[in-house]
Amino acid sequence: MKASDLFVAQLKEEGVEYVFGLPGEENLDLLESLRNSDIKLIITRHEQAAAFMAAAYGRLTGKAGVCFSTLGPGATNLVTGVAQAQLTGAPLISISGQKALIDNWQARFQLVDVVRMMEPLCKKAVTISDPGMIPTVLRNAFKHAEAERPGAVHIELPEDVAGEDTDAVVQKRSETSIPSPDPKAIETAAGMIREAKNPLIIVSSGANRKAVTEELEDFANRTGIYVVHTQMGKGVVPDDCPYSLFATGIHARDYVNCGIDGADLIITVGYDIVEYPPYLWNGKLDKKIVNIDFVESVPDRYFNPAVEVIGDISSSVRQLAAKVPEKREFPVFENTRTFIEEKINSPVKKSYPPIPQEVVKSVREVLGREDIISLDNGIYKLWFSRLYRAYAPNTVLLDNALATMGAGFSAGLVAKLLHPERRILAVCGDGGFIMNCQELETAVRYGIPLVVLILNDNAFGFIKWKQKKMRFEDFALDYGNPDFALLAESFGATGIKVKENDDLKEVLEKAFSLNKLVVIECPIDYSVNYETFSIELGNLVCKF
Repeated sequence: MKASDLFVAQLKEEGVEYVFGLPGEENLDLLESLRNSDIKLIITRHEQAAAFMAAAYGRLTGKAGVCFSTLGPGATNLVTGVAQAQLTGAPLISISGQKALIDNWQARFQLVDVVRMMEPLCKKAVTISDPGMIPTVLRNAFKHAEAERPGAVHIELPEDVAGEDTDAVVQKRSETSIPSPDPKAIETAAGMIREAKNPLIIVSSGANRKAVTEELEDFANRTGIYVVHTQMGKGVVPDDCPYSLFATGIHARDYVNCGIDGADLIITVGYDIVEYPPYLWNGKLDKKIVNIDFVESVPDRYFNPAVEVIGDISSSVRQLAAKVPEKREFPVFENTRTFIEEKINSPVKKSYPPIPQEVVKSVREVLGREDIISLDNGIYKLWFSRLYRAYAPNTVLLDNALATMGAGFSAGLVAKLLHPERRILAVCGDGGFIMNCQELETAVRYGIPLVVLILNDNAFGFIKWKQKKMRFEDFALDYGNPDFALLAESFGATGIKVKENDDLKEVLEKAFSLNKLVVIECPIDYSVNYETFSIELGNLVCKF
């Protein structure tokens, strides 16, 4: 069998549905093998977008997303998306071509040591020097990428190896089960929870899974213990559960800290310090900590659990619920929920351009409980994290680990591929959207009917707010933009501009009714950023 055919056959054995990428000369054998398979190939216009799409696939499915590129510049363009997958805990396999290992007549042309480049960014990076290695290398790669905590693995496939023949055969995929937690750890954790005056749960990205949602919501309802979500944990417990304290927002003191301040025991679930630094909730080192996760934690000065319940999170939460039978009341958290609800439900004055609160309100009103928003990185992400109610796991896609601009549009495209029956909205800033706007052509070519909302302030708004907060002069952060609606039309999509007297909710409803790729350009008034994030939160006093 030709090595590239074996490579694709092993991908098929691993359950690969989609491959995202941009081919070059050095992986034409792989491209031909993909042509002869039933794996769906999505050719992007930039390798970075391919990696972002594969990472989003991994997060939404729990199975490793696959992306590929050619050698040299193709591989270097994958780097940001690979790093995002690694830091966000999304299972991903990236594949790059390479020059021939033997008789490389092109010498050093486009030659980069891709494996060494990728090693610091991945769980593992390897080159295939012999076609007989393909089944084992791929089996190991998928096993590493999907194992807790999930992340990225890179594979280099040289062009001469891809074209060789081999008698190696596909290696069967083996399923592994996550072990149950240690009963002694369960007993210790349950005892700490029972003894605590005000225990509080912080749930993060590692627990953003449907099975965990069911157990954790039941735990909260049975015990009365409240739940704070990190940005990437939004939706694990639905926000209409009376024990949800909604989500963290800015990496500073926020409304939810009024509740966190009153906790004497923090129960972290699926928590990773990369996403929401423990200094933000344990800066005084006065919290006892119980950590519930699939794998042991990484030590940090501000995160040193007294006990770790390691194993299947759903099983751990279910067993803990059985040993914490008494339902209690926690006035400090009940008051915090009331306080945050009042903030979320505060009347929003209509204006033009709209302020972020109005945008969040309009989006929430047009999306259902299972519909998905995919947020790029910008100051609006903080507004959505704080004010947007989430009701189901993985319905708010965002990156609060690498926090790279340019990923939200690509992630939205994958969400729509996987869930064509749902409304999917990609919310992007003008700065982030322009970084990967070429993927409009990809969306048109594959007929992906995504709705994209571009919030345009003609500036790097997040950095402008921080610049003002640091009392620096307004400098270097304004720029010009194309007419995004016309840009969309030039790619074959539908473009809409939100004008004065338009109702954003009505514009969004119209866009979804078209069932095609629609780009909405909406100006935004960010004047409230400073008065909210700098003045109001800077002077926040908890009165309960």
